Amino acid sequence: MFRIIVVLVLGLLGAQGFAQEPTQPTDRPKVGVVLSGGGAKGLAHIGVLKVLEEEGVQVDYITGTSMGAIVGGLYAAGYTATELDSIFSSIDATALIRDYIPRVSKSFYEKKNDEIYALTLPFDKFKIGLPKAFSRGMYNYNLMNKLLAHVRHVRDFNDLNIPFLCIATNIETGKPVLIDSGYLPQAILASGAFPSLFAPVLIDENHLIDGGIVNNYPIDELRALGADIVIGVDVQDGLKSMEDINGAADVLLQISNYSTINQMKDKVEKTDIYIKPDISGYTVISFEEGKAIIERGVEAAKLKVEEIKKIGGRKDVLQKQFVPKYTDKLYVNSIDINGLKHYTQRYVHGKLGFKPESYITFDDLEKGIDQLNGSDNFSSISYRFDANGDGDALVLDMVENPIKRYLKLGVHYDGLYKSAALVNVTQKNLLLKSDVASLDVAVGDNVRYNFNYFVDNGFYWSVGINSKFNQFSSDLRFKMLTDSDRVIVPGQGDLSNYPSKFSVDYKDFENRLVFQTFYQQKFLVAAGLEHRYFDVKSNTLAIEHNNFDRSTYLGGFASFTFDTYDNKYFPRKGFMFKGEYKNYFLSSDYLGNFQNFSTITGQVGYATKITDKLNVDLRSRMGATIGNTPSIGFVYFLGGYGFAERDNIIPFYGYDLLSIAGNSYILGSIDLDYEIFKKHHINFSANFANVGEDIFSGSEWLFKSKYSGYSLGYGMQTMIGPIEVKYSYSPDTGSSYTFFSVGFWF
Repeated sequence: MFRIIVVLVLGLLGAQGFAQEPTQPTDRPKVGVVLSGGGAKGLAHIGVLKVLEEEGVQVDYITGTSMGAIVGGLYAAGYTATELDSIFSSIDATALIRDYIPRVSKSFYEKKNDEIYALTLPFDKFKIGLPKAFSRGMYNYNLMNKLLAHVRHVRDFNDLNIPFLCIATNIETGKPVLIDSGYLPQAILASGAFPSLFAPVLIDENHLIDGGIVNNYPIDELRALGADIVIGVDVQDGLKSMEDINGAADVLLQISNYSTINQMKDKVEKTDIYIKPDISGYTVISFEEGKAIIERGVEAAKLKVEEIKKIGGRKDVLQKQFVPKYTDKLYVNSIDINGLKHYTQRYVHGKLGFKPESYITFDDLEKGIDQLNGSDNFSSISYRFDANGDGDALVLDMVENPIKRYLKLGVHYDGLYKSAALVNVTQKNLLLKSDVASLDVAVGDNVRYNFNYFVDNGFYWSVGINSKFNQFSSDLRFKMLTDSDRVIVPGQGDLSNYPSKFSVDYKDFENRLVFQTFYQQKFLVAAGLEHRYFDVKSNTLAIEHNNFDRSTYLGGFASFTFDTYDNKYFPRKGFMFKGEYKNYFLSSDYLGNFQNFSTITGQVGYATKITDKLNVDLRSRMGATIGNTPSIGFVYFLGGYGFAERDNIIPFYGYDLLSIAGNSYILGSIDLDYEIFKKHHINFSANFANVGEDIFSGSEWLFKSKYSGYSLGYGMQTMIGPIEVKYSYSPDTGSSYTFFSVGFWF
């Protein structure tokens, strides 16, 4: 208090030197604000800034560390405290501390990673490793770029609305790094890169992490800027007892606090107005409690309001503080990409979803960066905008991920394939730039594999090969064979002596040469050649030859996929359409009945929210054979739930596994899903279908369904995938079945 009075008196005496001139704003003491780090607790800074604005305090300089740097940097760029309150109240609190990438922003290959594998680990030089950080912080980087678009060309932080600096730590030397110039979004996020939670930020060849480790309250740096009066806001915790340490984040925070707590003893003495909000009960990741934390800052500042009033009283503070924000589209007239070795510029442009000389919004940019980040091909992605004639140059600084090999694991159980453990090895840059090789092996009751290799050329046509082997054993109704004149029953025998059901061992070996292209991760167009081999037999039928098919088939295919579903298993919104045409023109013809034939399959789906917790998913799908169906391998089977579907093996409530069959079908379904609490769902489903021989040759399929079924279920989202139980019933037969599945479907 004494220091404030002295400074104010000296400022007043200095003003008397100007004869009969009103006191100029430059004559008043300069006010600086220092904001400490503290994670989510740093939201209390916003509350303090609110009170400063209400009391007419003009801030001339601002410094901060970690969360203090983020709040301080935004404030320095011209955001008012009320605007900051609104921003941090509306953002996704969970996404702040993890790399949340919407499913719609992922490529079809990358969607698979989230929908099959429970665990992904680096597997370099055949040694299993662990990620260096939980998050790359790209959600935060995109957010800061959007918020700070109006100062995207400012490189000297003294040129901001309020001069600003922040502190980071060099991870290699442990020394503090003062940042008062550069690209503002990058600078403030480097200051807040909490170790192990966020990846280090690369600036000028220095790997930077949270500045709170070495200097969590940069008051001396604030004085050096020219501050006469310092208002300090401290949201740091003291050292905790073992009883209060709950988890890894608390351990890391305790370690980083050892030196900073001791430093604060001297720094508090240097602070003219020291404000320490009571943030007990909150942690560094309590972003969901932002409103309450901001209010704690308001309460703490009001305890010092008499001191604050002495340096306030200006009526134009808000007018000076507010700066118009940038909301227009950006004209990106060039894209400069640094750091590419194993990936092409085509690949990057394809992921971004735009090329040079394009008008883009920040939402477009965010989607593109999400797509690059979701590829996991880059350990660091940063970007900036440089003024470039009548537009902007987008400069991308990328560090390719040195890990090119990954081990991925999954587990699953369902009624068709039974239990299985999935082991995947993925190798990137195996032969060419931008290529990926992936091998899935499912080990369990039915051994299966799926091998993919493709070269990703972004917007341009890509080429790849796919090889997969699928097998299972199941009981089928014999009547489905005798009802069909399109499926040959091999061997001889008295049909009346055949059992009602018989076991079938089904093996399907498929190879494809694929040419494909995509647009904005939503549209996928593919065409190519397909080789297929079936080995379908029964060991329970008393017939001379028990093989239903041992033929090789060769054909061509074309497909189109559009998919914006936000979740494969529990969709809340999105649209999906899939269509595929195949023509088989050559066969080894084991049964001696092959003729050129084609198949058409299609799916369409739409999901939307009815209420905040209740969602509806409407779907329809169909399949038809044009020409002769040469064997049981091409028959469409419906029934059961919980397994990885194929183009001719389709789930259907109310009926047992594979209990409905025909050479054509159409079905519709409605699923109502209610999330009773986070990641726990109850759902009701109904489906209706027509299945038979050449059902589309007439019009009956349009007006009445032949098969119907209903289900009531419970599902839980877990790390290994959904765990679901479904009780289903069909009024057609009066039969009911319970289906149980564990883990991602594969």
